[in-house]
Amino acid sequence: MNGTLCLVTGGRGFIGRRLVAALQADGGRVRVLTRGAPAGPDEVQGDLADPASLAAACAGIDTVFHCAGHAHAFGALSEADAARHRLVNFDGTRVLADVAGRAGVRRFVFLSSVKAMGEPGDACIAEDWPALPTSAYGQAKRAAEEVLREAGVRHGMHVVSLRLAMVYGAGGRGNLERMAALVRRGVFPPLPETGNRRSMVHVADVVAAMRLVAADVRAAGRSYIVAHPQTHSGRELYDALRAACGLAPVRWAVPRRALTAVARLGDGIEALTGRRVPLDSEALDRLLGSACYLPGRIERELGWRARVGLAEGLREMLGG
Repeated sequence: MNGTLCLVTGGRGFIGRRLVAALQADGGRVRVLTRGAPAGPDEVQGDLADPASLAAACAGIDTVFHCAGHAHAFGALSEADAARHRLVNFDGTRVLADVAGRAGVRRFVFLSSVKAMGEPGDACIAEDWPALPTSAYGQAKRAAEEVLREAGVRHGMHVVSLRLAMVYGAGGRGNLERMAALVRRGVFPPLPETGNRRSMVHVADVVAAMRLVAADVRAAGRSYIVAHPQTHSGRELYDALRAACGLAPVRWAVPRRALTAVARLGDGIEALTGRRVPLDSEALDRLLGSACYLPGRIERELGWRARVGLAEGLREMLGG
């Protein structure tokens, strides 16, 4: 992709800035779309709700990497939260894809999420999982994938959607990073071993997947799960974080029933106040429940493999 001009939306964000750095390190030409004031000659101001600004940003662009979006944290507690997901993650992607196609953009890579599929429960699922997403975030991402695929057909544009598992790494502000901060402070409870399986992927492997699918013609029109093939239980994550922080192992665990009781109390507080509490049933499920996603399609079709294992990834995340 050397010599071509790429547009990165969300280029100041966790994944976007890693991508920008990687492209520039290889001599790539990059333009970053930002809602704020441009901080340098490689940045342009624009908004996903403003087609005119997007048209200017897409002028002369060969490849769009669409990293911008309304981040998924927990389930929406209000209609306003749900509307925000649809406005940014669906409508914004729809407008950008159409503008990019009209501008002659040849390739478009969209950062979707495994939440664009229905919840797997205890199963490990692939892209053909038949259940539909139930969260506002997942529904918006799935609808964005579909409208992007249509835009690709309409404009003859190489489009790819990457369904990311939980992404972690230095500079992230996700659930694992927050858990790590509490573990380091010694205030995160030792989790019980439930045998749950949770998929993850390091940000460096995400960037590698983005660059691969942009360049490989076999990826056109496809959706791919991006995850490390090895999954981990909540207890394994807890133990690995303690090791990465240089802390001694803990041999005991808080009983699951005690955590469940606290989570149900949190549910009640949220129902009364409409505000999040640190531990509710959704948060507990993320710790002790499964979310297992199989990266077999991208491995078989394109030869991509996640390279960063958990221990190495956590050391990088924590600056070790």
